[in-house]
Amino acid sequence: MYLQNAMTQTLKKLKTQAANMITIGNLAFGGAAIMATVNEYYSFSVLFIFIAGLLDRFDGMVARKFNLESELGKQLDSMSDIISFGIAPALLMYSLVLQNFSVAGMIITVIYIACGAFRLARFNISESNGFFTGLPITVAGVILTLSYFAIDLVPPVTFMFLFIILALLMISTFTLRKV
Repeated sequence: MYLQNAMTQTLKKLKTQAANMITIGNLAFGGAAIMATVNEYYSFSVLFIFIAGLLDRFDGMVARKFNLESELGKQLDSMSDIISFGIAPALLMYSLVLQNFSVAGMIITVIYIACGAFRLARFNISESNGFFTGLPITVAGVILTLSYFAIDLVPPVTFMFLFIILALLMISTFTLRKV
C-alpha cells in the first residue's frame, strides 16, 4: 500500500513537471549544439538546434494541455531559448563565417545575442494577448541555423546582414499572431 501511494505521488509530481522537463531537454540540446560547434561538429550542431526547436514547440503545448503554465516555466523557457536559439546558432555561424570578419564579426554576433535576450525579457514582462511583439527568438535562431545550408552559395558578407536583420526584427515592435 505504501509503495503504491509513493508511486502515485511520484507520478503526479512528474506530470506537474512534464513541460519543464521538455524545456530542460530544449536547453540540453542547445548546450549540446554549443559543444558540437566548439568541437567543430557543425552538422551535429545544426541537428541539435533543430531538435531544441521541436522541444520548444512541444513544451508550451504540454503546459497548456495539462494546465501546467507557471511563471517558473515561462522563465525557464526563456533561459533555454537564449541558449538554443540565441547563443547556439550565433556561435555556429560565427565559427563558420563571421570570425573571418574579425572584430566586426564578434560585435555583430554579440548584438544578435543581446537583441535576442532583450526580446525574451520584453516577452516575459508583457501580458499574453495572442500576439508576439517582434520576431520570436526561436524563429530567428532557426532561420540563422538554416542559413548554414547557404554557406557555399552566398558571399560571406551576406551573413553579417542576416545577423543584423534578424537582430532588428527581434527588437522591433511589429506584432505576429501566435499559432
